[in-house]
Amino acid sequence: MERDSEFDPAGGDATGISLPRLPLPELDEPGAIARYLCGEGLPGEFPFLSSAYPEMYLDPEDGSKPQEEPTRLFAGLGTAEETNARFHLLTKSQKSHRLSTAFDGPTLYGMDSDADGVFGKIGEGGVAVDTVEDMERLFDGFDLSDPQTSVSMTINGPAPTIMAMYVAAAKRRFGPNVEKVLRGTVQADILKEVQGQNEVLFPVASSLRFLLDMMEYSVSHFPKWYPISISGYHISQAGATPVQQAAYTLSNGFSYADMMREQGVAVDVFAPRLSFFFDCGVDVEFIALSRVCRKIWAIGMREVFGGDNRSQLLKMHTQTSGRSLVSAEFKNNLTRTALEMMMAYMNATNSCHSNSADEPFTTPSEEYVKLASHGQSILLEESGLFRHMMNGLSGSPGMKAVERAVESEILKEFAEIERLGGVLGAMEHRYQRSQIQAASYRYEQQILSGERRVIGLNRYADSNDAELPSVVRVTDAVKLKQLERVRAFKMKNKEAAAEALDGLSQVVENGGNVFAQLVETVEVCSLGQITERLQRDVGIFRPMI
Repeated sequence: MERDSEFDPAGGDATGISLPRLPLPELDEPGAIARYLCGEGLPGEFPFLSSAYPEMYLDPEDGSKPQEEPTRLFAGLGTAEETNARFHLLTKSQKSHRLSTAFDGPTLYGMDSDADGVFGKIGEGGVAVDTVEDMERLFDGFDLSDPQTSVSMTINGPAPTIMAMYVAAAKRRFGPNVEKVLRGTVQADILKEVQGQNEVLFPVASSLRFLLDMMEYSVSHFPKWYPISISGYHISQAGATPVQQAAYTLSNGFSYADMMREQGVAVDVFAPRLSFFFDCGVDVEFIALSRVCRKIWAIGMREVFGGDNRSQLLKMHTQTSGRSLVSAEFKNNLTRTALEMMMAYMNATNSCHSNSADEPFTTPSEEYVKLASHGQSILLEESGLFRHMMNGLSGSPGMKAVERAVESEILKEFAEIERLGGVLGAMEHRYQRSQIQAASYRYEQQILSGERRVIGLNRYADSNDAELPSVVRVTDAVKLKQLERVRAFKMKNKEAAAEALDGLSQVVENGGNVFAQLVETVEVCSLGQITERLQRDVGIFRPMI
């Protein structure tokens, strides 16, 4: 089997051994070659089992640094200034600025920092963002128009409002034409929230309407932006098995594609702007899970939706498993995360966040954030495992066995979801949620019984281990500062806000594009003001029990 000239140049590692940039099996029988090309395939070619692109992670042939590092670390604490400082810390040695944003509880639920009963939660576990001015502070010092800068925002219920604030903040600093060059994604996955979490602010139909308005607006105005990150991570963290994570995430993705097609948007316009977000834990399924997801997505988008090559690409971000981190002998979490990172890169993830070992106790400290970042650098830069060869670990008998088993189980889940009337029909039966809850219970029982071995917790536990990391806290003074800011913003824009909110209600009532209006509304209205008005207009989400 001859190598394609595109992949032919040989590289070598620091010890001087000569290696091909793309190793291929030594096959000379036409049937075996055909089976390889159809069953494993080449990197960057349908069905994209090996990878979405031909030469991910490889050192450039001219010896220069890769164009964009895949490391994307999550940050969010206190006010915009504290999180901005963490962003600068994480990216100071990187050519590419890949900023991933965690928001605090009030922001995730569309509330302002001056709302009743939320003072203690301001800036805890994420950054408080109440206004467009907070969004400006959050990314101060970063050129949002630079092609080497991309921003990810993990938020769902109020995602259209937060995204509108980001756009408005970028326009304030870089002018109206910045829309065409903004890079990044906002999570905005409402289906996942109903199935695995509860951060939904409006009834499902209205939530989907606001989301689809944002997606439709984005694909026509922000050509480099991904307006949704279809998330399996939170499904997994809620308790799902690896197969459930993959099946529910992919079926949600196909549902969003159906909805956009019904909106009259061509598949090759919206599908290339869909992105995915997966968890990678320590279970054996993760050896091949993301590979199988790429294959199923590519086949579905080609055969069912008629999408072209760009539409068939499943582009993913992977985060190491927060659920696998334990407080007992917490430094063992460094090894767990290293294993998960390695499996994520074996699956050719497009970007990766590595969790910090101290997360069972606290918002990550600077010490453990650095260790998490350096773990990826050791794997990608110091190690020769991914720098010199593409596809180095793909196609082994063990990996293929896991791959076949995972694919079979995902398709069984698809069949059950279809039997229940598709994703929305299954949600009405509480299918996904009940299955996640059952899996979560089994997981905890396995730990308690010792069937699931957790080193330092139920196996080789050290009763004398009492070491604890320092806990990161947001002071009352910082919280009060944020509260006073949002109150001042509301006072300053009191009259303009009333008019803007009435205009927003008019668009909701008349069936216009709500997101287009939000980009203007956020200039004078806070997150909480917008949430309250929209809930008055369309109602409030009632969580499934």
